Amino acid sequence: MSDPWRNPYTQAAVVLPAEPPGDGDPEPVTDPDAPRARVWRPVVLLCVISAVLAGTLGGAVGYAMAVRGGVAGGGLAAGAGALDPPAAAVRPPESLAGVAERVSPSVVTIRVSGPQGGVGSGFVVSQDGYVITNHHVVEGAARTALAVVFADGTATPATLVGQDPESDLAVLKVEKEGLIAVDLGDSDAVAVGDPLLAFGSPLALANTVTQGIVSALDRTIQSDQSGQVRYYAAIQTDAAINQGNSGGPLVDAAGRVVGVNAVIKSVTGDQQTAGNIGIAFAIPINQAKRVSQEIIATGKARRTVIGAEVGNASAGLTGGVRLETVQANGPASAAGLRAGDVVTRLDHHPLNDAIDLVALVRKFAPGSVVTVEYRRGSTAQTASVTLAADAQ
Repeated sequence: MSDPWRNPYTQAAVVLPAEPPGDGDPEPVTDPDAPRARVWRPVVLLCVISAVLAGTLGGAVGYAMAVRGGVAGGGLAAGAGALDPPAAAVRPPESLAGVAERVSPSVVTIRVSGPQGGVGSGFVVSQDGYVITNHHVVEGAARTALAVVFADGTATPATLVGQDPESDLAVLKVEKEGLIAVDLGDSDAVAVGDPLLAFGSPLALANTVTQGIVSALDRTIQSDQSGQVRYYAAIQTDAAINQGNSGGPLVDAAGRVVGVNAVIKSVTGDQQTAGNIGIAFAIPINQAKRVSQEIIATGKARRTVIGAEVGNASAGLTGGVRLETVQANGPASAAGLRAGDVVTRLDHHPLNDAIDLVALVRKFAPGSVVTVEYRRGSTAQTASVTLAADAQ
């Protein structure tokens, strides 16, 4: 029978013979127009479950690592007891941080009250309370106008034991239990390039540590502060040193004091506005130790002299310092030197200016024997000179 509603271009249906019915089971019926099951849903579900599990596991591992590393050691762990300090805060004793930790308790900030008050630095050299600093830090201060502040913030009055304007050194005394003294090194054993740490209170910033190297040795300089002319055969360093560092220790990589910070070089001549440009000078600790011991023992220090008035050599000569006058029976005279001789080297250090000879002589203790090379006319000669203490 023809179907008037049939599309004439549709293929004819194929009818297969029906299967015999089974044991009462209904014949399955499939709707050809029903949508097919989407196979990607189980895949998506599996991915979501995996992501949740991964996030949970990762969070747990991250928290455990954070607690172990000290990141979560603040308020989160406050109720569970104190945690060990983070490993990052522990440094080997031989590291620069280890040296700073060891030396800092011995460094003090010196406060001077009164019209000429100010701030400087110093360091403890004995357990019974002696402190070394610069003369210019305590210059003009009354004995009752001094106080020292330790690294832990505790403060105590200080008394002035004595001072030596010529060498720019002074000694204070404090009464305090449990003082830690610095280790004193050998300033004659340091070399150019050795690492250094400078301690003190630059610009009143207490407990400051800066790093540098030994830039030069026996750098002879003349300093004029408050009308007092001083001569230094100093250790030069590029460690950052500013006002307030004066009197603080200059320390080697082993934590031993090798110098006393004293002078800075600046592009301005005004000491009130001078600042660090990487050129600073320290009094060698061997000299500072000797002077301080004399101040403690006698209240003053001896000045080392060669027994001659000196001036710069005439133009045209290659370096050297001319002996203008030679003191009778003085060290130079006893060694055979005469007025007019030109000293070219002292203890193997070349001399180019009168300041060089004066500063180098001041470095030595009275009684030291030094080699002097000099010219008399066109003849080069050598003498051994036993330096002496000034009669003053």
